[in-house]
Amino acid sequence: MTPWTFHNPVDVRAGNGALAQLPRLVGARDALLIAFPEAEALGLVGRVRELLGDRLVAVETDIRPNPDLRWLAPLYERLWREHRGARCVIALGGGSSIDCAKAMLTATPSGRFDELLDHLVDPKAAPLSADAPHRALIAVPTTAGTGSEVTPWATLWDAARGRKHSLHLPWTWPEAAIVDPSLMVSLPVGATLASGLDALSHALEALWNVHRNPVSSSLAASAARAIVATLPALLREPRRLDLREALAVAALQAGMAFSNTRTALAHSLSYDITLTRGTAHGIACSFSLPRVMRLAFGRDATLDARLLSIFDAADADGAVAALERFLAALGVSTDPADYGISPDDWDSRVAQALRGPRGRNFIQALA
Repeated sequence: MTPWTFHNPVDVRAGNGALAQLPRLVGARDALLIAFPEAEALGLVGRVRELLGDRLVAVETDIRPNPDLRWLAPLYERLWREHRGARCVIALGGGSSIDCAKAMLTATPSGRFDELLDHLVDPKAAPLSADAPHRALIAVPTTAGTGSEVTPWATLWDAARGRKHSLHLPWTWPEAAIVDPSLMVSLPVGATLASGLDALSHALEALWNVHRNPVSSSLAASAARAIVATLPALLREPRRLDLREALAVAALQAGMAFSNTRTALAHSLSYDITLTRGTAHGIACSFSLPRVMRLAFGRDATLDARLLSIFDAADADGAVAALERFLAALGVSTDPADYGISPDDWDSRVAQALRGPRGRNFIQALA
């Protein structure tokens, strides 16, 4: 067997009521809270205030989907200017809140956001010191899907220039993650669907990945089975805490799996669809999964067996059909035309995506 490594440094605290462990994790540090807009009305901000008292020195809830440089930059500079001594950031919410919080961690030499952006564009030309007073992150997801609570990556969007940036630095791994399913019960059905399908995409993309290893594959396969079994039932009964917990565990497993592999072709295909059409990320990265899975079959016998087992199928055609039926039953079209993409354009996008950094993670790259 070729040597392999599995690494994930995040301290995970999970289960109903796990939020109560937040004060112990924050310790004596001053903390900033980055949360989604409805968190105040739902009482979640109040719960954090009650737990932390005067250690909570700032609360930001004007966090929009797909964090964009246009509003990230002024938020970053204000928080570093007004609360430079805060050593901890708490992210409460879905992927957008956690990605936004990751952008607030890095201490640039002058406190300007453009220095962080320059580093993302060219790290050698704009180095950042590991010894700077970077902040630590405690991620508290309120959706079951992003996996960002156990990965170092954040996607930052630049809609004005039609592009995105991937933030990934040694200190953007969360220090800790609190996965408390009771925080997810109020999540609307649409967000539950999109985040659950994001988690399924993470799981499958970790499986058909050139960087997979036995641990990541085991976590990913377990996550995919659980999501396929749980998500339809949860959408019918969204307030069932046991189903929320099952999906939260599956999303956590998927996050841990792709924290070692990164995502692959389906995610690469999704970014332009989200940027140009505003399609929710979880839908944009999952509608293509049957087509991508068909490309993955026949590359590795062990992978094929895992995929057949997940979808209880006898062959590749059966597995692809099962995944198509699963998505259709959830109201998700798998036809690129429904996302404004013609057949010729789709083939061109796939060819282009396979040449990109995420596409090169796809198992077809082994060919």
